Parts: sequence; structure tokens; C-alpha cells
Amino acid sequence: MFRLMRLMTLAPGHFHAALVQKRALHGVHPRTHVYAPLDGDTLAHLARIAAFNDRPNSPTSWDVDLRAGSDYLERFAREQPGNAVVISGRNRPKIDLMQRAVSNGLPVIADKPWIVEHVDFPKLESLFRDADLRDVFVWDMLTERYEITNWLLRKLTRDPDLFGTWQVGTPEHPALRMRSVHFLKKSVSGRPLVRPWWWFDPTISGEAMADVGTHLADLSMWLIAPDQPIDYATQIHMLAADRSPVLLTEEQFGAVTGLTEFPVELRPHVVEGNLYYAGNNSTTYALRGVQVKLVTRWEYESAAGGDTHECVARGTKATVSIRQEPGARPELFVAATDPTRHKELIDRLRDRCGVLQRDFAGMSVQDHGTEAQVMIPEARRETHEDHFAAVMDEFIRCFQTPRAIPSWERPNALARYYITTKAVEMAREQGTTRNG
Repeated sequence: MFRLMRLMTLAPGHFHAALVQKRALHGVHPRTHVYAPLDGDTLAHLARIAAFNDRPNSPTSWDVDLRAGSDYLERFAREQPGNAVVISGRNRPKIDLMQRAVSNGLPVIADKPWIVEHVDFPKLESLFRDADLRDVFVWDMLTERYEITNWLLRKLTRDPDLFGTWQVGTPEHPALRMRSVHFLKKSVSGRPLVRPWWWFDPTISGEAMADVGTHLADLSMWLIAPDQPIDYATQIHMLAADRSPVLLTEEQFGAVTGLTEFPVELRPHVVEGNLYYAGNNSTTYALRGVQVKLVTRWEYESAAGGDTHECVARGTKATVSIRQEPGARPELFVAATDPTRHKELIDRLRDRCGVLQRDFAGMSVQDHGTEAQVMIPEARRETHEDHFAAVMDEFIRCFQTPRAIPSWERPNALARYYITTKAVEMAREQGTTRNG
């Protein structure tokens, strides 16, 4: 039975809260409700929604009902004019907001990360138990699943004739290695992004692995054990983790926040005039025996372009890689594990891409001699912001047919947050730092 979705956005503090409404959504009422404190984060959210409504090309028509004040949580629990909740704001309190929504029988789409400290992991387990009890679901904004190169890599690593099986790897030479580099100073929807001060407070936002590392941890399971449930207690073995800070001058901090000085809340993280931001982490773990390494980095600004993503997946027959230069799009490459099998690999890859033509007309293979590149049709290239529409479409489908949600999604949500928060905890305990 079709139900019209009526959105309630709860305490928006991150620009992702607005990106899910960047375009009109089929099955969603244009009137939305925002419950939040009346602060700069809320005003920034309203400005982004207004910009979507006012743009000349494909404007939206959102009608926002703002219900702001110090009692916004009590009003949210009492009034509930909607039937679905969007949460994307301060990270550490996010799990409590999710629990508040679920306890009121509401499905939730929440931006990552749901938790940033391992001490909060029991809250996540409790959230899922309560969601089961109330027959509602919670959904993560896993936009990286919709990046075309990630999607194709998943297809190719599932082909035993092309990829073989996953190598086991070692901590020094893992079978799966992913590296994500993000930049503090950037533009979103064509406008300079202004980050709130609390975004730099690790007690609120968490460290990089607990935040952007969520995508990498999710992709590791999505690739190595596709469509299968992962038991974090028995099938994930954490091996090592480290961390190092990103140093920001007061001038750089001001350029991305609009503030003239470090606020008093961040003073404990300021040393000799520089803000020590918890922006670099790495971790190594075994996932069903396959060695995985994740690396997350933040840098101040990229002269050439935006965020980058790299991945190397090693199989017994082929290595499939995603490489992305700053300012360029990610590209997909395939190389035979045994160089003498290069021609055989090219033939198999072309056969595989021929099958994929049903979904991606125009896909082809370019032979570079020692490796092959999968040439992706321009029509299939989308931006990171575009992926939020795909995530929202999936949330709407789950809202209409919650029984169709794959059974592996729930245990794997626990598993990815186990990986990220345990990695941060281990790095702090070991007191290790790294360079580069």
C-alpha cells in the first residue's frame, strides 16, 4: 500500500541534511518540517534548501515548517507531523537522536557516522533491538555504493573467471587497500562550504576513521562478502591502527569556518598557534581471513580539485584498481596477476563489459599493454552530490516495502561501526602516529 512520505529533519548540522532534498523526490510531500535549535547550523540548512528552490534550472518547491527552540526535542516527540526522519548533524549526539526517533516508531535515514566512539557501540546494538521491537528501520547514507567505479569493481571481483578468488594478503601487502583523501576547503552545490567550529572537535565529530572511514569499512564488506551478513564478533579481527593530526593555522581555520579565532571549546587542541585536527587514521584488519587496510586523510585544500578515492583489490587471477588524480574522475584498471595471461584477461574483460552493456551502453576496454582500463560512458558519470538522490530513492523504496530490506544490512551496519570505532580506540591506546 502506497504511503506518502512526510519528512522531518532533526537538528541539521551538516550539509548532507540538505543534499537529500537537492531535487524533488517522488513519493515525498513537498512540505517538510525541521525540528532544531535556532542556531547557525539550522539557518545554514534553511539557506541551502532555499537555494535549491531558487535555482534557475530544475528548482525544487520545498515548503519548510521550522519548529525551532530549546524545546525542539520535546516538540518533536509530541507533535510528529511527519512519518520519516532525516538526521545529519553533530556526530556524537547522533545516536541519541536516532534512538529518540525510533522510540517514537519512526524510520530514520541518518548520515554517517552513527557513532564515533567504541564506548557507544552498545547504544547502536540497542537501537537495532528497539527498531526490531517497533518494526521500523534505520538507513545509512552510503553514497559510495553508487559511485560507478566502486559498482563496477564489485561486479568484476565477483567474476571468478576474471578475478579468481580473493587473495589472503598480509598486513604489509593487504588483499584490499582503500585510501580516501578529503579536503577541508571546498565548494558544495557551487558555493564555498562553511564548516561549523564543532566539526573540528574530536569529542563531537570523532576522528577521521570514525567518520569518512565508515564508507571504506562498508565497501570492504560490500566487496569481499557481497550480500552476506558479517558477524563482527567472529569474522572481523582487528590487527593494527594508527593516527596523526592535521595542523591548521588560525587563518586556515577562519577560511573554512568564517570565524576570526579559535573558539574556546577548541583551545585544548591548539598548540603553538596551530589547531591539531584528528584528520589522519589507518587501520588493518582481517575480514573472513582476507587482509584489509583502510587509510583516511584530510588536507587543507587541493589546488587541482576535490576529494580522491583509491582502491586496490587483489585476486588470484587479476588485480582491479581504482585510481583518481586530484581534479580528475576516478578510473578503473585491471591487470593480470600473471602477466603472461594478459591477453586472456583482455578477452575475458571485454566479454564481461559486453554483458554490462545492458546497463551501461558505450562501455569499452582499452588495452594499455600491462593493464587494461575500463572506459566508462560519460552518461554514467555522476558527482558525489548526485549520489544522495540515489540514497534517498532507496530509502523511499524501503519506506514503502520495509520487508524487502536485505537481511545482511543490519549485521553489516554493526560490523562497519565496530571496525571504525575499534580502530580509533586501538590507535589511541597504542599512541602511534605516522607521517604521510
